[in-house]
Amino acid sequence: MTQNEPTPQEHTLDNSLALLKDGYDFIFKRRREMDSDIFQTRLLGQKAICIGGKEAAELFYDTSKFKRSGAIPKRIQKSLFGVDAIQTLDGDAHRHRKALFMSLMSRERLDVFMELLAQEWEAAAHRWEQLEELELFGESQELLYRAACRWAGVPVEEETARQRADDMGDMVEAFGAVGPRHAAGRRARRRTEDWLEGYILDLRAGEVKAPEDTAAYAMAFHRDLQDRELDARMAAIELINIVRPIVAIGRYVVFSAIALHEHPEYRVKLAADEGKYRQWFVQETRRYYPFTPFLGASVIHDFTWQGHEFEEGTMVLLDIYGTTHDPKLWEEPDTFRPERFEHWSGSPFDLIPQGGGDHRGGHRCAGEWLTIDAMAVSLEFMANRLEYEVPEQDLGLSLSRMPALPESRFVMKNVRRKRGAGAVSGV
Repeated sequence: MTQNEPTPQEHTLDNSLALLKDGYDFIFKRRREMDSDIFQTRLLGQKAICIGGKEAAELFYDTSKFKRSGAIPKRIQKSLFGVDAIQTLDGDAHRHRKALFMSLMSRERLDVFMELLAQEWEAAAHRWEQLEELELFGESQELLYRAACRWAGVPVEEETARQRADDMGDMVEAFGAVGPRHAAGRRARRRTEDWLEGYILDLRAGEVKAPEDTAAYAMAFHRDLQDRELDARMAAIELINIVRPIVAIGRYVVFSAIALHEHPEYRVKLAADEGKYRQWFVQETRRYYPFTPFLGASVIHDFTWQGHEFEEGTMVLLDIYGTTHDPKLWEEPDTFRPERFEHWSGSPFDLIPQGGGDHRGGHRCAGEWLTIDAMAVSLEFMANRLEYEVPEQDLGLSLSRMPALPESRFVMKNVRRKRGAGAVSGV
């Protein structure tokens, strides 16, 4: 038996302010300083164990040792995920709800979404040609929102489309924020839940229709383990958990645009798409740029891992950003290099920007496949179908800002569709 080792500790009353200050680098910075993939600190007034790396990710997704119930603070539920949504469930309840989400991610349905997304890129490009200048972030959120709603069976009203898209984005913005940004996210969630709860009730009453293979229909008529329909508010929350993450891909669109701008040599390779280069570029964008900083769970029962004690009820945070930048896993991790994925093993525990482990039974994001394909469609359009200028602007990303986004939101000027470029098709 391995002799228990003392877990490195930060001697502090509470490190919550330091977490806000360091942001994405909070756990990884301390892992480097302590030369350890595990350490103990205090956050939000309670003991917390922080872990990182591939082996730590394998541990974190062991559902016999960790649970999500009670691990996600209410302030995040009330802005980002929704109260008591799928991210907070465990055991049979989680598996049953996750099966609902995964049923919407068939290859056939994903292909439908990619065609809708390609159509929205074409429509957006037509609008952009009429503009002298635009911010890619807001525009990409709107086109993703339009595609997501059409795919999910949610009506898109022209007069409210931009505001609805911004509301979805504000929910994401509220994560890691305090003050006005967090308050805006909570207001956005209330507005969106009110709207979609009404739509769910109308669907159930037969006053409106949605195709049976859409998320709106699935959420409205899903039955839980007790064979009861979800509460209308909960059905609305879970419908948001389909549309909102798609809108959040707008951040990856911006990151892809930054990568194209800062590494123009990759445009030729993307145009030829040599050796699945587009896929490599997408995966490197997901690895390199800051998206999810960390994820939390709580210990189900006492156990020992690599000589370290985990006590029942302890909060545990997995370092997502640090794991995707760990030099033990990635050669020259601070260099943007898509070619690294030519020989990547495909491990579910090292490339984890949207969580790790198993998609179907675990807590890995159900929409990860959709994200990857949507990024590929968007990248192909920006790299091969558009011409535009990038004026001087601040494209820097601060790791203290969660979620990360350049101050300029990526400004583009004089956008034009390339002559001779046909319509982009889905992936």
